[in-house]
Amino acid sequence: MSGRRRTGEEVSLGLLGEMMVGVLPGDLAFTVFVPSEAAFESILKLRATDSLVEDKINNTYAVLSRVMGFSAVPQHLSSAAVPFNGEISLYSVSGFRLHAWRSSDGTLLVNNVSSERVDLRKDEIIVHVMRGVLMDAEFEQSFSPDYED
Repeated sequence: MSGRRRTGEEVSLGLLGEMMVGVLPGDLAFTVFVPSEAAFESILKLRATDSLVEDKINNTYAVLSRVMGFSAVPQHLSSAAVPFNGEISLYSVSGFRLHAWRSSDGTLLVNNVSSERVDLRKDEIIVHVMRGVLMDAEFEQSFSPDYED
């Protein structure tokens, strides 16, 4: 896959991404780092086709809400505002610390997760689609293949 960033509103966030962004008020300044559809599926084991059925919907909303807490920042942050030769530290709405920078090819990286698409707009919300999921180690452990209850 190319590391180039794509911008614009013409690309859908996918159903799960749209659900995530949809819980935020559209008239306030937020930036959200939304997992790509591939990241939802490979990391979080969520697919819109089967994660939204009646017996799974509550669990899906719980996971999306938790990911939103790690991924939403209560301010605007366009990719152009992130320096090439430096790093911006931010706190998500849950207090999770995020470190953002841009690689030499312009790719936005947040906590070592690279962007797939950047600077999408949903009302006042800036959305960056990421190739992974921003989450703390404890939450990540619950999605580990060798995790047991």
